[in-house]
Amino acid sequence: MSDFGYSEGDVCARYGCQGVIELEPVKDCSCHISAPCWRHESADMHCHDCGWRAADDPLCVRDISSISMGGPVPYIQTKPRVLDPTKIDWVDKLHSSSSMIKEGVFPIGTEAKEVEEKVRGTFGGRFERFNKDTGHFKYIAYTD
Repeated sequence: MSDFGYSEGDVCARYGCQGVIELEPVKDCSCHISAPCWRHESADMHCHDCGWRAADDPLCVRDISSISMGGPVPYIQTKPRVLDPTKIDWVDKLHSSSSMIKEGVFPIGTEAKEVEEKVRGTFGGRFERFNKDTGHFKYIAYTD
């Protein structure tokens, strides 16, 4: 994994930065109406010293932790997660009723065939993006 900071209180360590990772400040909070508000729930990590933001880092992703069908509209709850570029690692995202997106990273030098073996859906799929220079991919897996 990386020696960079990703969690609150970690030292950033990007390009020699000694700043501390902290939660972004929240503006226009509405917790007084219904706590916790959306802005607090979606606040991300950042480094005040160098300007790094988790939202801009391709290794920081939000992974689906639960899907609730209760109520008039389904609710999808996500949790932050850091992808590991030392192995084939990805997150699942909703796409359609018969497919899903698998977006992630792989060690540079890994063949597309090897990545596809790990992420292929029940009925196959296709790469929408496979960048062998940066080690990032986006795959549409056919599930039904």
